[in-house]
Amino acid sequence: MDAQLFKRRADEALEDLSQSLIVAGENHGFDVDFQNGALTVEFEEPPGKFVVSPNSPVSQIWVSALSKSFKLDWNEEEHMFVFPDTGESLHLLLAKVIGTHLGTDVFV
Repeated sequence: MDAQLFKRRADEALEDLSQSLIVAGENHGFDVDFQNGALTVEFEEPPGKFVVSPNSPVSQIWVSALSKSFKLDWNEEEHMFVFPDTGESLHLLLAKVIGTHLGTDVFV
């Protein structure tokens, strides 16, 4: 995938994720900020910060959460970014890591 197509797909994926996280944040008490192409999720209790950002040189979306790095690739069949280790979509991965951090089920 060329850089322009990756940027468009990543921007669309992060914008969509941002909207879903804002709703989830209102229900679970965390803040979401989407600026300069990167998405940040911040928690007061328990304290924490997750970052979701595109990595153009390798055409991946990287998620830094729970002291780990998750690298998602574009899946042409699914038309979405997925975590290759588990097959989870970006939304499902974020729901899982946020839920783990908060100790409750979170839907994104």
